[in-house]
Amino acid sequence: MKTLLLLGGVLLLSPAVYAGADEPIDTGATAWMLTSTALVLLMIPGLAMFYGGLVRTKNVLGTMMHSFAAMGIMTILWVTVGYAMSFGENVLGGWFGWNWDYFMLQGIDDSILGEGIPEYVFSMFQAKFAIITPALIAGAFAERVSFKAYCIFIAVWGVLIYNPLCHWVWASDGFLFNLGADGAIDFAGGTVVHISAGVSGLVAAIYLGGRKSHPHLPMRPSNLVMTMIGAGLLWVGWFGFNAGSSISSGLATAQALTVTQIAGAAGALAWVIIEGWHQGKATALGFVSGILAGLVAITPAAGVVQPMGAIALGILSTIICYMAIIMKNKLGYDDTLDAFGIHGVGGIVGAIFLVFFIRESWMEDAAQLAGGSWTIWDQFGIQILAVLIAIAYAVVGTLLILFVLNKFIKLRATDEAEMKGLDNYYHGERGYGMINPN
Repeated sequence: MKTLLLLGGVLLLSPAVYAGADEPIDTGATAWMLTSTALVLLMIPGLAMFYGGLVRTKNVLGTMMHSFAAMGIMTILWVTVGYAMSFGENVLGGWFGWNWDYFMLQGIDDSILGEGIPEYVFSMFQAKFAIITPALIAGAFAERVSFKAYCIFIAVWGVLIYNPLCHWVWASDGFLFNLGADGAIDFAGGTVVHISAGVSGLVAAIYLGGRKSHPHLPMRPSNLVMTMIGAGLLWVGWFGFNAGSSISSGLATAQALTVTQIAGAAGALAWVIIEGWHQGKATALGFVSGILAGLVAITPAAGVVQPMGAIALGILSTIICYMAIIMKNKLGYDDTLDAFGIHGVGGIVGAIFLVFFIRESWMEDAAQLAGGSWTIWDQFGIQILAVLIAIAYAVVGTLLILFVLNKFIKLRATDEAEMKGLDNYYHGERGYGMINPN
């Protein structure tokens, strides 16, 4: 049976159509996809540095371990069931997919996809998205979660939340992929990655409660220099994240790479200007927050907008994310590292407002598929519906997972662990060669 895969607007034919080592390989496209896979993997230690620099000294290693643990856990889960659930054919009414050829990747050893790329490369590229998504969640409840509980949580979350969302949005028979004239637009993970992680992080942060003494005592970042280096690595890696999602090495790749750079820069400058006006100082943390706000917003839109749209989305995302963080401080919930404030909110902004900057050629193709007429407002409704579905599924699913897991294992770190620090309590180590109570 023919199975179709689509990511970033590029149609790929599964091994049911292209199977065998004799199929031609596009060495240029394959080389770029190998590079993109490495770039997205680089984002994960970049995220570890970004998050690690923002927490207190006694929790640096514990926080960085959240990202590194995801590299191990989610890779093995992806190889065993994740790829099959995400890109196999619909089962259980389309809740997720399944293909026994994808179980343990046993059926793709000599498979070449329709764009001339070995399926192993596509699978490993997609694995990096499955790794970084739960790692992003960890920022919302940093400094107060049990390490063992976190590991179990991301494993269950990946299977029950990430894999189905990935299937709905990017598999050819996913219902969000087929929504409207040409599907709900999510070029590289606005809904699948950022909205799901941000919203799930918010749910977990509220469920676990705030850190001890929050917000009464100041909790200063341990190393903003490391945070800035981490942000730089994330920006570099994002070229693989977005431009790699074209699953090719051509015009679509160049378009996605260009708007990625522009949106990150627009977001950073907008944050500095807003912060300078509002607080009288432009901070390093504000600059890197703006970078992420712009990059998150362009992620779902990278395949359909032009440079002007990238600037607009970067600025708009920064404004709304800045307001979201101010609102967080007023409401008092403890989203430690603003996983929701940046990733959740930025993803929502990008996924919805991209419709006002879609290039005309995409709308013309959508109109043809719709039978002659398809407007921006038609697509606007599709985007809102997709975002609401992703939010609802992430909220309900994450809450259920947390509730059930908490019956069997204590999710929150003990008072002793929080006081002593996660580094020493859970890992028996210290991030720095000195005793520091911070």
